Amino acid sequence: MARTTQNSGKVQRRTAIGFIALMGLLAPVLPASASPPEDSVIVLKGATSAEGIAAGSGTTFYAGDLALGDIYRGDIREGKARLFIDVSEFDTQPRAAVGMKADTRNNLLFVAGGGTGKAFVYDTESGEPVDDFTLAPGFINDVALTRDGAWFTNSAAGELYFLPVGRHGELGTVEILPLCGPAAELTPGFDLNGIAAAKGGRVLIVAHSNNRALYTVDPETGDSALIEGVDVPNVDGILVRGHTVWAVQNFLNQIVRIDLSNDLSSGEIEDTITSPHFDVPTTVARFGNTLAAVNAQFMRPASPHEVVLVPARD
Repeated sequence: MARTTQNSGKVQRRTAIGFIALMGLLAPVLPASASPPEDSVIVLKGATSAEGIAAGSGTTFYAGDLALGDIYRGDIREGKARLFIDVSEFDTQPRAAVGMKADTRNNLLFVAGGGTGKAFVYDTESGEPVDDFTLAPGFINDVALTRDGAWFTNSAAGELYFLPVGRHGELGTVEILPLCGPAAELTPGFDLNGIAAAKGGRVLIVAHSNNRALYTVDPETGDSALIEGVDVPNVDGILVRGHTVWAVQNFLNQIVRIDLSNDLSSGEIEDTITSPHFDVPTTVARFGNTLAAVNAQFMRPASPHEVVLVPARD
């Protein structure tokens, strides 16, 4: 194993001021009957910013307020969302909520903490904070779940962080996986961004914003390799199902659907999904034949932040 370990625990909480400016540089499958509302837009009423989304049980989703760390819970069938976790109720400082994933088996929500350098874990039944973990300085950007735990990216470091999760939801000690190969390349701006698990967690796929690329990563050794034939400018969050990748291209206001080879070494863009409602989408979750993407609206005047529903087209 190439991983090293570090202790988890509480550290001084820092504010999320400046997260949106920094970002400017830049789930479970349900039956097809989980259809979206007619207007295809769900407003996150009261959100000051937005970034991450996670599919929960049934047609439930969770979305985050990037700068405050608050979490909204909604339903794509009902077309509604409300504030679910108000960070100010248990923390004197704003947190952050970037990428997120829901562990429906253990009723846990894992949230990447951006510039705080932390990962946050919440109870999806009560909305209570479960724990937070110090990962590293930089920008903790996204998270993927496997049957063994949660993997986090850092947009300012060529490494991944693994938080083990036991069979009954018990949380372990964070492990650091240094990367080697092209995914470890660092350039000014945002590097590693979205992350997803493939082949039952035996392979990770990461998005590299500056390199406009997708890479496979061996979760045991940290070895990485380019997925040939795929050029994805402004790539942000990604979603993987089998040999299909949906990659969000934020400032291009689109999501591309990529078909991968059986060995994941190459891919081809098969479709481009757009919507008149897209306003810098960043991350995406899937509900049957519907994708739900969050509008982050980076570098734009403040306006209601939204979840936009579009067909998955697979």
